[in-house]
Amino acid sequence: MAINKLMRAAINAITALEPNVKKSYKTERRLERLTAYLRGKPDDYKTLDKEIKSGSTSIPVRIFTPDNANKSSLLLFFHGGGWVTGGIKNYSGVCSNLAKAVRCAVALVDYRLAPEYKFPAAPEDCYRVAHEFFLNNICSVHPDNITLIGDSAGGNLAAAVSLMARDRGEFLPKRQILLYPSTYSDHSDASPFLSIKENGTGFLLTSKRIQNVIELYRSSDEDLKNPYFAPLLASDFTQQPRTLIITAEYCPLRDEGEAYGKKLLAAGNEVEIVRMKDALHAYFMLPPSFKLVRQTYDIINDFLSKG
Repeated sequence: MAINKLMRAAINAITALEPNVKKSYKTERRLERLTAYLRGKPDDYKTLDKEIKSGSTSIPVRIFTPDNANKSSLLLFFHGGGWVTGGIKNYSGVCSNLAKAVRCAVALVDYRLAPEYKFPAAPEDCYRVAHEFFLNNICSVHPDNITLIGDSAGGNLAAAVSLMARDRGEFLPKRQILLYPSTYSDHSDASPFLSIKENGTGFLLTSKRIQNVIELYRSSDEDLKNPYFAPLLASDFTQQPRTLIITAEYCPLRDEGEAYGKKLLAAGNEVEIVRMKDALHAYFMLPPSFKLVRQTYDIINDFLSKG
């Protein structure tokens, strides 16, 4: 089936496509802020900015609460951007739209970015924020009603936080939603995943681009074997949250995301895996006027309604 031309054009229009991320990530950050401004945000919601302290670091968090919110529930959102771009400015539209669609608050975590802050800064920041939300009642939401969610690198971070939470024994999320997550560390020709070979060139996200951001993100070769860096490499997949994994048909990360879901399922966890047909990586950043985005909202709402 041929890729939907409108889908390709739309995502190309809202995302920077410079392939040499090592040289261009600062430019990409500026382009993201511009495209986020042009994309706009919905009305009928309130924002609240907080800072979570972690030693000498302050981690900004913006909470989006729509007028129709069920104030007893919250999504804790870790943004995408390959660990090197993204943040509150360019994800405000995504999160405010999501908050309205699921009718609950969405808290967007502005974790530290590589290459200025390499692994494990990002997962440690996300874990620290989750720790405060789950244990210190940041938004007066019961821990059982907090769901981790992230897209792409943010899906990687959500999965990592769930593994860290189990390993450290301080809290354990009941639910996580991973949107086309990165779960593996090898995206070269040696990758075992067909989607890297099928979708690694000619689309929005290329295998070369993934390799470039991983080079910016990692601190050493040992990171590539760390399950908090690549959750699919974990030796233990038990005691993980009820999980929804949504992948995109034409995304190079498709197969590793689905493989992660199968590992969780084999370990006795409750898992739903949905592949969005005719979808490219990052499609969730499009406005709700796109059918695939609305369908994703419906899938998320169905998942959340099950407890």
